Amino acid sequence: MSGKKIGVIDYGSGNLRSVCKALEASGCTPSLINEPSGLSGLDAIVVPGVGAFAHCAENLRATGLWNPVREWALSGRPYLGICLGYQLLFESSEESPGVEGLGVLKGRVVRFSDPALKVPHMGWNTLSKTSGPLYKGLSDAVSMYFVHSYYPVPADSSLVSAWSDYGVSFAAGVSSGALHAVQFHPEKSQSAGLALLRHFLLTL
Repeated sequence: MSGKKIGVIDYGSGNLRSVCKALEASGCTPSLINEPSGLSGLDAIVVPGVGAFAHCAENLRATGLWNPVREWALSGRPYLGICLGYQLLFESSEESPGVEGLGVLKGRVVRFSDPALKVPHMGWNTLSKTSGPLYKGLSDAVSMYFVHSYYPVPADSSLVSAWSDYGVSFAAGVSSGALHAVQFHPEKSQSAGLALLRHFLLTL
């Protein structure tokens, strides 16, 4: 695990320092990738992101990484998306009408619509119906830390690897082969989040 080369995609819109520190604590030495050539020789990429869907998409395009990252994910190589790195996998988002996502997965990103809910959804929340290698050994009711106003609705619900509930049941994570992505922040989720990152590294 320690010998694997992990690239954290740096497109100016991610919680990069915290993500890198969490990956280091989980057993690897990640490198920041801010240009396409940096993808050469990597075993996996991690795509974090905070902020607006359109801004993240624009930044990813500006670095020249949009197509290489899309091709990486479509090719079945190991990918871990966090927050916007999860949402960008889909075709579109209500947050940014007219802005295309990577389209690696069918579906769209929608906003929490219940007016009684405090948005953004921020803080600890429980996962349920977890499945797949990232959640192996974790409690059926493990809690992770969320900060988001939007969430993906995958067209294929069989890809959902974790659910959570905030006024509505939503897909907190997906897995498809070597591609994994989560709406919550493992790097802010203490021991459970570090365990999930270790499990991702163990899949490589």
